Amino acid sequence: MTDPMTPDYFVHPTAVVDEGAQIGPGTRIWHFCHIMPTARIGANCNLGQNVFVDNNTIIGNGVKIQNNVSVYHGVILEDYVFCGPSMVFTNVINPRSEIPRRHEFQTTLVRRGATIGANATIVCGVTIGRYALIGAGAVVTKDVPDYALMVGVPARQVGWISRHGHRLTEKDEDGNWICPQSGWRYREVQPGGLRCLDWPEEKPLP
Repeated sequence: MTDPMTPDYFVHPTAVVDEGAQIGPGTRIWHFCHIMPTARIGANCNLGQNVFVDNNTIIGNGVKIQNNVSVYHGVILEDYVFCGPSMVFTNVINPRSEIPRRHEFQTTLVRRGATIGANATIVCGVTIGRYALIGAGAVVTKDVPDYALMVGVPARQVGWISRHGHRLTEKDEDGNWICPQSGWRYREVQPGGLRCLDWPEEKPLP
């Protein structure tokens, strides 16, 4: 029988997990991390070195957060989100050191399966769509469609990306985009974004 006093997740001895934080089974929290009291972290996540998770944040299952990332108040990461090394979230549009703006924190939502590249910046208040990919160093200032490939400063869409992480460049005779790895078909939908025709977005990869 599992000892109820022994957590079913791993915390490195140098990390600080404040009392009250909720952490799912199988999650690993590495060197010098700090998890605040009202943070919620799902199962089977991996938090690399020097990750900060603020109060009133929600992190889903299977999320990977690389080194030197701060997940600030108001950020929601759905299942299987990937946050690259040293990428940046914000939570206030117009911060000033001498003017308190804690009541103005904005919500940033990163939908299931999205990837945020190293050193990218996500300006608060946006939604990043399912399985979108934000390129390294990009600065996202507006909402991102599902499966969009975004690069640059400010970030702009340069194409579509498959659930397996491949840029979509070929279409079949019906006008559907085809993933070169899986062969799965993707169809453009309104008001933007793609929908996978061969596998439900909510279902884990086989």
